[in-house]
Amino acid sequence: MTKDSARRILIYSHDSFGLGHLRRCRTLAHALVEQNQNLSVLILSGSPIIGSFDFKARVDFVRIPGIIKLRNGEYTSLSLHIDTEQTLAMRASIIRHTAETFDPDILIVDKEPFGLRGEVEETLRFLKTKGTRLVLGLRDVLDDPALLVPEWKRKNVLPALQDLYDDIWVFGIEQLYNPLQEIALPADVKRKITYTGYLPRAVSVGAEPAILEELDAPYALITVGGGGDGEVLVDWVLRAYESGDPPPINALFVFGPFMPPETQNSFRDRISKLDMVRAVTFDNHMESLMSKASAVVAMGGYNTFCEVLSMDKRALIIPRTVPRLEQYIRATRAAELGLISVLIDDGVRSASTMTTALKHLSQQKKPSETVIPGLLDGLTNVNRLAQLRFQERDKAREKNTLSFRKADG
Repeated sequence: MTKDSARRILIYSHDSFGLGHLRRCRTLAHALVEQNQNLSVLILSGSPIIGSFDFKARVDFVRIPGIIKLRNGEYTSLSLHIDTEQTLAMRASIIRHTAETFDPDILIVDKEPFGLRGEVEETLRFLKTKGTRLVLGLRDVLDDPALLVPEWKRKNVLPALQDLYDDIWVFGIEQLYNPLQEIALPADVKRKITYTGYLPRAVSVGAEPAILEELDAPYALITVGGGGDGEVLVDWVLRAYESGDPPPINALFVFGPFMPPETQNSFRDRISKLDMVRAVTFDNHMESLMSKASAVVAMGGYNTFCEVLSMDKRALIIPRTVPRLEQYIRATRAAELGLISVLIDDGVRSASTMTTALKHLSQQKKPSETVIPGLLDGLTNVNRLAQLRFQERDKAREKNTLSFRKADG
């Protein structure tokens, strides 16, 4: 294969917290290489556990130094005992050097238009001069518009959408939510927006988590994503199983890799006293656990929502409301459409309220019983869009070559 025939996509994900960005980017990368035999995809990620995931052939990653966001909104280095600004400078340098060397046809930036603290801006401007197609990939819901509008104004995002980015791909459907609805976008930016549909998930062949050997009866999967902020949900569901009137179905808890060890140990002590409950810290094949589950209880992050739709599972979503309203907005809109049921944290969190909600799950409609056109077309449409962009870049190169030859002749 010649260098000219090979395709390359670079995906940037800042990954300051949790698993959401990494898992979305990995899903995109795998789908793209499956449909394009001459394509290689490289993921730039700050996730501390990216090495725990397996990747398909022609997908690889570059791990940049980790940064985490503190409760006060400030950032700090995850592992290195150096100044935050030094860490950010290192990240920006690695990103720029990787982009120069990899020379992608397309750059997909996940969620943050300029990257974390602006670390991708220089790379965006460099790749623009090289003719790379620049794509901003957005999940279905970003945040409460009352917070998003001033945030994007402060970061001066609009000029980037106008002058740098060629496309804006929203990985959802407008019928459920428009993440940019309150932002005054000029017509030329609106024309760049494509709603792809949600990104479907599938069970990996040969991926059978060991915990499934211990479960010989139907179970509800209780998952809190990365787990860093999942303590409240786990405690609430556990109290229902500890009550005198427990839910009528076994439970499998997945704590998530970022739940503090001491918190996990406390939950494991409680679970050891319950016959109907099992737990694991983390499994990189969540799709397998979900596919075997009878129902799902979750906070409702983007990836979990995609899995619920893909596996067609009855789901109870208990969204967090801080620091962002993303999960709350997604859950309430999805419930209005009849895709899932939602339980809002009332602060009391009684065991009986949870037990009642879990009992109702068995009578709930499955997502597939609500027909929404294009709901899970995300990967098909992303692949179609990528192939169109490859063709456009080929034409531009041919035009430049012809112009050069005429000038030279």
